Amino acid sequence: MNESSYIAHVRQSDNEPQLLSTHLTQTAELARLFAAKLGLDLAGELLGLMHDFGKYSEDFQKYIREVTGFDPDADNDYELPNGKKIDHSTAGTQWIYQRLRKFGKSKQGDKIKDIGYGELIGQMLGLCIASHHGSGLIDCLDPDGNPVWAKRFEKEDCLTHLAECEHNADNEILQRAESLIDKALVEQMLQPITAILKFDTNSKTKEFYLGCLTRFLFSCLIDADRINSADFEHENQKDIRRLTQKPNWQTAIDKLETHLANFQIRYPIDEIRRKISEDCLTRSADSQGIYSLTVPTGGGKTLASLRYALHHAQKHNLDRIIYIIPYTSIIDQNAQDVRSILGEEWVLEHHSNLEPEKQNWQDKLLAENWDKPIVFTTMVQFLDAWFGSGTRGARHIHPMTNSVLIFDEIQTLPVKCVHLFCNVLNWLTKFGKSSAILCTATQPLLNQLKHPELGALQLPDNAEIMGDKPEVDRLFNKLSRVEIHTKHKAGGWSVDDAGAFLLEQYQLTSSCLFIVNTKKWAYDLYQYCKQQNIPSEALFHLSTNQCATHRKDIFDRIKLRLANNEPVICISTQLIEAGVNISMKCVIRALAGLDSIAQAAGRCNRHGEKEGKGQVYVLNLQEPSLANVLPDIDIAQQNADRTLREFAGRDILQPDAMNQYFKYYFHDRSNEMVYLLKNSKSINLLDWLSDNRLNPYSPKNNERKIPFPLLLQSFKSAGKVFSVIDAPTKAVIVPYGDKGKKLIADLCGEWNSQEMHRTLQAAQRYSVNVFPNVWEKLEKEKAIQEVQLGAGIYYLKERYYSDEYGLSLDETNPMTFYDL
Repeated sequence: MNESSYIAHVRQSDNEPQLLSTHLTQTAELARLFAAKLGLDLAGELLGLMHDFGKYSEDFQKYIREVTGFDPDADNDYELPNGKKIDHSTAGTQWIYQRLRKFGKSKQGDKIKDIGYGELIGQMLGLCIASHHGSGLIDCLDPDGNPVWAKRFEKEDCLTHLAECEHNADNEILQRAESLIDKALVEQMLQPITAILKFDTNSKTKEFYLGCLTRFLFSCLIDADRINSADFEHENQKDIRRLTQKPNWQTAIDKLETHLANFQIRYPIDEIRRKISEDCLTRSADSQGIYSLTVPTGGGKTLASLRYALHHAQKHNLDRIIYIIPYTSIIDQNAQDVRSILGEEWVLEHHSNLEPEKQNWQDKLLAENWDKPIVFTTMVQFLDAWFGSGTRGARHIHPMTNSVLIFDEIQTLPVKCVHLFCNVLNWLTKFGKSSAILCTATQPLLNQLKHPELGALQLPDNAEIMGDKPEVDRLFNKLSRVEIHTKHKAGGWSVDDAGAFLLEQYQLTSSCLFIVNTKKWAYDLYQYCKQQNIPSEALFHLSTNQCATHRKDIFDRIKLRLANNEPVICISTQLIEAGVNISMKCVIRALAGLDSIAQAAGRCNRHGEKEGKGQVYVLNLQEPSLANVLPDIDIAQQNADRTLREFAGRDILQPDAMNQYFKYYFHDRSNEMVYLLKNSKSINLLDWLSDNRLNPYSPKNNERKIPFPLLLQSFKSAGKVFSVIDAPTKAVIVPYGDKGKKLIADLCGEWNSQEMHRTLQAAQRYSVNVFPNVWEKLEKEKAIQEVQLGAGIYYLKERYYSDEYGLSLDETNPMTFYDL
């Protein structure tokens, strides 16, 4: 075959081929750009040049020419009709590894001294290429302790076609790749590796950090490869990318400062919020690191943290601001608040579960690569990017470097992920050139863990933006606007008793919010109020069975009634606790964690508009045992009850009470913080992703007692078992209002990829996430249907969505099986 006639991909729309040399060169340019953020541009370029080197084999070229129209970028190696796969990713792996492993070796007399850095660098880069079509980084050790990476790197030439590819490769590709295998690249890689190995921490953490560095490089390659492949298939989308643009932070700063200058002071609390914002502005000049912003609910954390982030990003020349928020239900309002000030072009929301992991060409087009200056995403997606399987999430790792990461309501971090999270955030801020802010009224003290050797946050001495403990205590006292009353009843409150208490408070105050732990309680309590003839225009029900647009419409109606001093009863699950700017005269909270009670209290007398203090009541409801279905809430209830008793007669919203609660709830569960594994000799995921110390098998992947150890992680095995939530939800688009119905009709119509991108983005706000048991019932009832055969995107049939309750299996008895 002649030089420069080797094909990488074939465009589906017109069968136009993309030359392999073009794909390799263009991918290398992008990977170089991404990796340059950490000074690893040469490594990024080499990865891009060699990632598809195996496509120079005659087997692959014959295959791709025979199957024109096949999606040549599916996340697997290519399979022949007889089931045999064409391995196109190992050739580049071997080429790099064989050349780099020679570095660090020197002859001393009759012996060869091997310091080991060449082989480690070759292993790290080789892993990225070997894994770029699959379910994420491959294992170094498998769960049985076998060094599977070595088997892959030493695979026979008859299966990898390395020699043939070297013979067939375009000269400019080989020449450039050969020129990159020199001391400059090695020195680039050695800088972060040596910094990690010299860092003042234990060997387990160092191995974890080396894994983080490998994931960063993997992210650079994956994103570059996917972008180039997608842009070849859909050339018109290149124009919307901002890959080389640096944000003009001053433009955003000017807009925000103008907004803040025009902010009207209506209540005394507004002066306190202004002071908090000014403190954030002052501290934005600090050096990079991990900081905490401990502010009571209603203190204006969103805009104060934005002010800090914009000025901090400008000072340190950072690329991006990323808000990591616990719940999809509160992203919408926070993102809209920022968008309304800065403009649409500044803000990207990325929290949809609509795209399936197994991507085809159309799905790739929908995979955001976070190319706007301010991104709103979820903690689930943050953790999935680092620890989950597949390659879609991995694309978002490199955008997390050289950025400001704002973690909202950090106390909601799943306990099982604590050490994994702390280690990643330490790496991002120590070696990834990023800064982080932990925002909450209830800091979980992640720098004071029981086992810091497994990973605790490393904070500077002046970590708290609001000042020292006395200053924080004074701030909480100034912002104290409510009184908490514990109403404990032997045997718990029944629906009728709780409903009667709600109506009693409603008669006294005219606006009441009752927050419960389960959808079933919300439904039953709402039904009780309907039966007591509460006017329908004054009675509201909220749960995540309603899509975001539906909930926003309800919030707007509630706010309008409150502004007009019209009566309101709202019964809601905990979705209303964070990020919702609403103020009731009375709030009733089902017993839950003390942090949840504090959040609920933030919806009462929010602006200090009431003379005296607002009233918040905590009731122990008659709930079925939550130990099996909602174990975290069950544990939180027990520890909150314990803390409430200990601090009886004192303000339990103060930091001292909250710290005591987290000691019970959080730190006494230290054994859970390593992500325990069932049926595994290694016991926990932290071990798999660091030094595999607890793996009792084999000789540990040729572990060496020299300064540069080989990687030992079980990346792929960890990704397969990792899940942020134990019962992952699936999204279904719902026919709420005319817009929801039209979106479904458009998605079911002719698929134009560019239009589908916009349509699916809009559909995020018209989707509901449901648990597996509910999904099964919806399937059984034939209540859901795919928008396109094989698309993996589903919509709900119209008769199963209620204007009153949202997603409903039975119009006359909405979702009675929704007990979560």
